[in-house]
Amino acid sequence: MPAPRRHARPSAHPRDGERRAMLSKVHIARKELAMTEDAYRDVLARITGADSAKDLTSGQLHAVLGEFKRLGWAAPAPKSRAHSPQARLVYALWKEMGEEGILSDRSQEALRAFCRRQSGVDAPEFLRADQANRVVEGLKGWRRRVLAERAAATAQAVVA
Repeated sequence: MPAPRRHARPSAHPRDGERRAMLSKVHIARKELAMTEDAYRDVLARITGADSAKDLTSGQLHAVLGEFKRLGWAAPAPKSRAHSPQARLVYALWKEMGEEGILSDRSQEALRAFCRRQSGVDAPEFLRADQANRVVEGLKGWRRRVLAERAAATAQAVVA
């Protein structure tokens, strides 16, 4: 009689998703470097002392990825965070307002806080179209108000 199968339980640890992503990168790097099984296991043993990536910690996986990079592997460039046109517009308006000196804090955290106040959603990537519209209109209104105040201050300075 075969032993009962064990099913992996999802862990509640917040870094497990990051660890799984790093484990995937290790396997992708191994494939892209065209490493033999023996060469791969040798690298694992040399860097971590283990012969399998399955039980490595995030720190060990990071070290293995560092070794693969040293060996010539280049991780693919991250994909754009903004998938929808509305999310791209939110990022573009935020960047433009930062360049115009409208924003006192141009950070992503500040943008997330603004999105949260306007729509209840933490990031532009996760906005539905109606929520994104609310955020875009909020940014445009803010920009209009500040530019109008600047124009009025400039006009008043010219008159005086």
